[in-house]
Amino acid sequence: MVTAIGPGRVNLIGEHTDTTGGLVLPLAIGLATTVSGERGGNVVHLTSAELAEPAVVPLDVTDPATMAPGWARYVAGVVAELRPAHGFRGTVSTTLPIGAGLSSSAALEVAVALALGFEGSTLELARLTQRAEVRASGVPCGIMDQLASAAGVAGHALLIDCHSLEVTPVALPPAVEVRVVHSGQERELAGSAYAERRAAVEAAEAVLGPLRLVTDPEDVDRLDDAVLRRRARHVVTENARPGLRGRAGCRRPGGGRRGHGRQPRLPARRLRGVDPGARRVGRPAGRHARRPRRAAHGCRLRRVRRGAHRARRTRRGMAGHRRRRRPRRGLTVRRLHLAG
Repeated sequence: MVTAIGPGRVNLIGEHTDTTGGLVLPLAIGLATTVSGERGGNVVHLTSAELAEPAVVPLDVTDPATMAPGWARYVAGVVAELRPAHGFRGTVSTTLPIGAGLSSSAALEVAVALALGFEGSTLELARLTQRAEVRASGVPCGIMDQLASAAGVAGHALLIDCHSLEVTPVALPPAVEVRVVHSGQERELAGSAYAERRAAVEAAEAVLGPLRLVTDPEDVDRLDDAVLRRRARHVVTENARPGLRGRAGCRRPGGGRRGHGRQPRLPARRLRGVDPGARRVGRPAGRHARRPRRAAHGCRLRRVRRGAHRARRTRRGMAGHRRRRRPRRGLTVRRLHLAG
């Protein structure tokens, strides 16, 4: 019996910057996906109590994006990239909410790759599962999700330079906890504007050069197109956030007061009640609180001082969607030998 675990992740700083070689600060969390079963046969057959239809993937799969049901595409992406010598029959279970922006697909890919016998470094695993995600979803995603899942360190966030792929664990103070609040809107890369955003950033880089090297946000004004300016400015200012360039040894090119920085354009209708509630929850922490970090859909983050407040319900039906998270270590794989 083989059991492999891939954790989900939350991202503290650095949104939509990994595809440009920027800086990100994610952490692996205790919510995870587990794959258990036996190796053998000529297909990968996985069932899940959370999902009605099984994933049945032949070892010679060539087009993962055509597999059904939808979650089988991610399994097929791993099979197509890994090309294991044997199949697998087992089960998938998860404590990760699907479509909440906690990288449930990356967690599944990491767990499946390990269950199928992947042997290599965490970086090699992250690269393989990133390619699997691209083949499964058709979205040119970055490497942050898979690398955060594979390389997580307990009690630490990971400062990742997505150009050099250098990973530096950053210890979080024991008095700090990260709160994850579900916005109520599902997130899925496939069918989203992710590819359009990446194309806009690449068009901006054709004029400005690599955005990871731009240290003055005013340089973005050289772009004539308003959409390109907005996309490029987002990347430049994200890379300039305290805790990223500061730890990477680069100067910070400006920025506003804490808690009053630029926010990306997001669907405000779904986020009503989340921001005010998060600010209200964090208020007793004073200077130890930080403005919530937005994801385009799914979950939002709030870093607060541990024990400084009691959990409160946010408005508009958000009760029950707040979770406390401490960083955990990344991937786990173990082989169980049963007596008899």
